[in-house]
Amino acid sequence: MSHPQHGHPHPDPAPAGHVHGAEVQSPPPDEHDAHAGPGEHTGHDGHDRHAGHGAHGEMFRRRFWVSLVLSIPVVFFSHMVADLLGYTMPNFPGAIWIPPVLGTVIFVYGGMPFLTGGWAELRSRRPGMMLLIAMAISVAFLASWVTTLGLGGFNLDFWWELALLIVIMLLGHWLEMRALGSASGALDALAAMLPDTAEKITETGTTDVPLSELALGDLVLVRAGARVPADGTVTDGRAEVDESMITGESKAVTREVGDTVVAGTVATDSALRVRITAVGENTALAGIQRMVADAQASSSRAQALADKAAAFLFYFATIAGVLTFAVWTLLVGNVDEAVVRTVTVLVIACPHALGLAIPLVIAISTERAAKSGVLVKDRLSLERMRTVDVVLFDKTGTLTQGRHQVTGVVATAGTSEEDLLALAAAVEADSEHPVARAIVAAAETRVPAAAQVTATDFRSLPGRGVRALVDDTEVTVGGPAMLADRHLSVPEDITAVTAGWVRRGASVLHLAHGDRVLGAVALEDAVREESRQAIDALHARGVKVAMITGDARQVADAVAADLGIDEVFAEVLPEHKDAKVTELQNRGHKVAMVGDGVNDAPALARADVGVAIGAGTDVAIESAGVVLAANDPRAVLSIIALSHASYRKMWQNLVWATGYNVIAVPLAAGVLAFAGVAISPAVAAILMSVSTIVVALNAQLLRRLDLDPTRLART
Repeated sequence: MSHPQHGHPHPDPAPAGHVHGAEVQSPPPDEHDAHAGPGEHTGHDGHDRHAGHGAHGEMFRRRFWVSLVLSIPVVFFSHMVADLLGYTMPNFPGAIWIPPVLGTVIFVYGGMPFLTGGWAELRSRRPGMMLLIAMAISVAFLASWVTTLGLGGFNLDFWWELALLIVIMLLGHWLEMRALGSASGALDALAAMLPDTAEKITETGTTDVPLSELALGDLVLVRAGARVPADGTVTDGRAEVDESMITGESKAVTREVGDTVVAGTVATDSALRVRITAVGENTALAGIQRMVADAQASSSRAQALADKAAAFLFYFATIAGVLTFAVWTLLVGNVDEAVVRTVTVLVIACPHALGLAIPLVIAISTERAAKSGVLVKDRLSLERMRTVDVVLFDKTGTLTQGRHQVTGVVATAGTSEEDLLALAAAVEADSEHPVARAIVAAAETRVPAAAQVTATDFRSLPGRGVRALVDDTEVTVGGPAMLADRHLSVPEDITAVTAGWVRRGASVLHLAHGDRVLGAVALEDAVREESRQAIDALHARGVKVAMITGDARQVADAVAADLGIDEVFAEVLPEHKDAKVTELQNRGHKVAMVGDGVNDAPALARADVGVAIGAGTDVAIESAGVVLAANDPRAVLSIIALSHASYRKMWQNLVWATGYNVIAVPLAAGVLAFAGVAISPAVAAILMSVSTIVVALNAQLLRRLDLDPTRLART
């Protein structure tokens, strides 16, 4: 098959000898639902995992400050606090009612999120932290009113402890929601990348329209310094475009006529005219938003363990509370202390830190990844990446650039390589074929302007090559069929060089000036320099590297030898790639497959971790667990680093949160009371909040993780 504008044999990066002409494939919620049960901690609050964090944080902030102000007189008019600090309380009519009245307001207003959350957990039969808090403050509230009304002769005045307990709980939840809201802010940041309006080009000029009114096929003007309003194709202009918000690559890239641009990117220096190809939910930016949202909401093995632990701790705390009350009442005979100890157990056992341990790490890690151009679709894939011992790369478009590039030029004596390349470019100038573009591009960079020439009377020779006239002399560029058809012989000095090109899998085109062969050029699918760095860094980390391709064995072996790849699967059909993944897995390997997501979908799905290279707009690849927004194989190092770091933080938080409860509950129950060690409900609330803050701060350390693939490749 021949290209309609180009007839010489196609030096495709596929098996050598393929016909030149086959195209190269380029590759605000209800605040009563502030929390859910332990099984719903996928997004930590189960009701509105993303937008709700900000609303919940504001609700807890408001209730915290109101309750804090009301708690001051409650504490001041407490006899226990007055005796402890040695001051005399004012004695005026109604003073004794200040703690119970204000305490009741704090219980109803400040405690409402916990009461409704606990009722929701009880109703769904999924008990967890909210039910524990609700039980603790309810016991303290009822016991205090019994004492205030003089019923039963008990001395169980907990008003100041109740007030401080609720204040501290509100503070802990507020800080937690701020942390989660900040992490989930990656979604808001992505949405903020879009302009409010677009400058639509019409027959009468330009007009500003809302983004919602843009339609497929509309032509828009993107001025210098403005953001692209929707995905599209450049129809006029040339500009350096900042795509860092999409790809994580800080260096601006050139976009000109025919190139695609992505919504949210910035034309930094010149204006562009863009034909809209995708709007709304179909844009690349919307796809990235969905991925970040899904990843922050996705579950994981560590999360499942945390959910089970939270449920277990509820039963553990409830049983411990019942036993504590029974022991202090029946064996010690002190009902007052029994209630105090029971309330303390219920407070200190609240698995709040445990509920925060995983969701916060998930939120921060996925946000951190998205800002680095690594889009995590599946949390399990990210967790598994730390166990991968073989990374299987697709060759074309992943390790290589996926397009032709002139990698060698040889000329006969008397002809310089610059002159040869100038002649070849002149003949190829009128062709749009990828081979022609590669030769013209090489001439633009290697041949001085003074040495460039112009050709006329261009014609395609189907299946053979192309020809044109240069200074009234016929010049042809083609492969073996062209040489045979014209009975041309190749000088030995040229053959000696081209034989080496063929052995390494390059395709060769000869140039004839009249009836004389002047030289040849080699074209190959050039290896990315980033691929070499990625493979060296993977080897340094003890990870094997394999390559899979449909190319001929000699082409694949040449690339593998150049890059130092450990194992090569060559001449593999797309439908058989997943079988090679299975073969590696059957040998006991954990495999990460890296491909472009077009022909590699089955293999990406089969691998332990599927990593799709998205190249800016191709981000919605369903078969992969992780998508790289940029065409940089070094980003695999970022995934590995993030996998190790986030998993480490999860387990650190789990160990801290569970270990804290195991130690704190017996102390709260009073096992060391005989030695004078006793914890009050207020102190228990402080310790619980401190535990939560420790977990939150530990997760925040993920923000310091360096995911720059360039730096990771050097370490």
